[in-house]
Amino acid sequence: MPSKNAQTASPTKNAGTKPHPVQTFRLGRIKAAVWENEADQRKFYNVTFARTYTGDDQQPHDTDSFGRDDLPLVAKIADRAHTFIFERLAGQKPEAQAE
Repeated sequence: MPSKNAQTASPTKNAGTKPHPVQTFRLGRIKAAVWENEADQRKFYNVTFARTYTGDDQQPHDTDSFGRDDLPLVAKIADRAHTFIFERLAGQKPEAQAE
């Protein structure tokens, strides 16, 4: 079982499979997935948030609905995702623009 602060990275594209997030952040039952996209030769990022729960079928499911007590964790993970995206974009700048 992953720890509460587990972070995993996956490649953005796999041949013949569905895309994976470039980074996933998790705090307890709350997780954020950072997705890399490209349009007009520019990369941009989107983030999806989910709460994991166990359904009546005893299987894990995700929902995009959050309760009052989930919101502080959503905020913390949103901040982590925000920082990750800014650092990733900073690393993609061409050397000529770094001056």
